[in-house]
Order: sequence, then structure tokens, then C-alpha cells
Amino acid sequence: MPTRPSRTLDTFPNPRPGRRYSIHFDCPEFTCVCPMTGQPDFATIRIDYVPDRLCVELKSLKLYLWSFREQGAFHEAVTNQILDDLVAAVSPLAMEVTGDFTVRGGIHTVVTARHEKPARSARPAPGTGRGRRLG
Repeated sequence: MPTRPSRTLDTFPNPRPGRRYSIHFDCPEFTCVCPMTGQPDFATIRIDYVPDRLCVELKSLKLYLWSFREQGAFHEAVTNQILDDLVAAVSPLAMEVTGDFTVRGGIHTVVTARHEKPARSARPAPGTGRGRRLG
């Protein structure tokens, strides 16, 4: 059965959800198509994230990245789309995706997109609420 590109990102439970640690992926064989010229664009996609409850499964990530090979997309759009899709799949504490594209027309393009989960709002301890006069 041949392996085919897919837009599905599989996940698995974080094996250490109580520990803050980072995961880094280098994906040096990324390709997409320039929407203006139809020519292929090549890049290394770097993904750094701090997992919360879920981690992304590597084979599904590979197949997901392959799915861009025939898609026309500007560097900025494809880098942000990868970030958006990964955030939707694993809801990380923090994530950064960098698209480091090979030189085209004498210009080297690097696009970095970031996501940070909003801090959970802390509730004030009883008796310390705003506007309450003590004493």
C-alpha cells in the first residue's frame, strides 16, 4: 500500500504532561509551488513546541507536509498555515514554525510564525478581591 500525502495530523497523549519540555523538528525536504510562477519552492521547515496534553505523531506530520507539494502558496501563507493546523491539532503551550526557503531571484526568505497559549487567569484568593477594604 503506497504512502500518500494527507492533511490529517495524528496525535498521542503527552507522556509527561506535568513537565514543561520542548520538542524540535527539522523538516529539510519541504516543497510547495509558487502561486505566481508555478515553479517549485524548497524549504526547511523547523517546528519547536512545548506540548500541553497532546503531541504530534511524526509519520502524520511527514504526510501532512507532503500535502503541500502541489499546492500554490506564498511563503508567508504556508508557514502560517502549518502553524495554524498544528496548533489546532495539539493545542500546545507554545509553538514556533519557521520556513527557511531556498534562494529565489537572489532573495533568501525566512518566515517565522509564533503561537502562545494565553495564561490561565488566576482568581484572587477569597477576601483579597478588588475594592474590598481590609481592616
